[in-house]
Amino acid sequence: MFLICGEALFDFFVEPDQAAGHASMTFKAIAGGSPFNVAVGLSRLSRSSALMTGVSDDFLGEKLFDVLTREGVNTDYVVRLDAPTTLAMVAPGSDGSPRYAFYGERAADRSLTRAHLPVLSDEVEGIHLGSYSLVVDPTADTLLDLVAHAGEQRLISLDPNIRLAIEPSVERWQQQVSAFASYANMIKLSDEDVHLLYPEREIEDVARSFLSKRCGLVIVTQGGDGAVAYTHDHAPVSVPITPLDVVDAVGAGDTFQAALLCWLSEQRLSTPAGVSGLVPEQIRAMMAFAHRAAAVTCQRRGPDLPHRSDVADA
Repeated sequence: MFLICGEALFDFFVEPDQAAGHASMTFKAIAGGSPFNVAVGLSRLSRSSALMTGVSDDFLGEKLFDVLTREGVNTDYVVRLDAPTTLAMVAPGSDGSPRYAFYGERAADRSLTRAHLPVLSDEVEGIHLGSYSLVVDPTADTLLDLVAHAGEQRLISLDPNIRLAIEPSVERWQQQVSAFASYANMIKLSDEDVHLLYPEREIEDVARSFLSKRCGLVIVTQGGDGAVAYTHDHAPVSVPITPLDVVDAVGAGDTFQAALLCWLSEQRLSTPAGVSGLVPEQIRAMMAFAHRAAAVTCQRRGPDLPHRSDVADA
């Protein structure tokens, strides 16, 4: 089982067919948050997942908990709190990519303390973390403590998923990403993440700087241009992707992440040694599978991640 750690919230999507300049707006609310989506995505891909987060005891928190239960995500690590639910307002930008505004001061998903740290079950084969939970305290300190004591046999996966709307300090993001990366065996980040964190540096230089004794694989996604993987011992690995008409890119990165973990689990490689020992042919197969999964999400409205039957094997 993969333990996915981080935020759980509601995305409020502006309906796309509203007349410009109209005084009122209609929203469609969908349970989400990057880690929440990864946990659901893994379950839909027929892999066991659990979510560690703070969930409000308000009516929106009840809905989040119900969605997790319905999707088959293990809720043993969910902490119910007397705090509000984070809201994210999502509207399409001029280029079609989503624009976010977050409302979540003192919200439940930001309020995990060290007192909430669980004893990890032997079922937990890996831990995945990412997004703004890396930078909002006390949750950030709590999750860093979790991975620091997770042991060297569990796979640690990281997706920074930078959200400057939550924490505008790039320096804070750099410090926190570096701290979590020191425990990671696998890091996935987007080219946008790289440019936000290190605008003056080349992507390959940044990616290779994350490779370490613990981290053996760094994957940089590049939207319609695919993804590139970097390792200690091999040249960069990439795979071509089939062009498609994108309906909505929301959730595509989370789908890609869930599919990476799914592939590793299916191949019985979801260990630190398994990831560090991947050869180029395996990395290509893994990324091709993740691309196919993300393509399904891109052809749907909102973060509607695919089931295993939706993603054909090569």
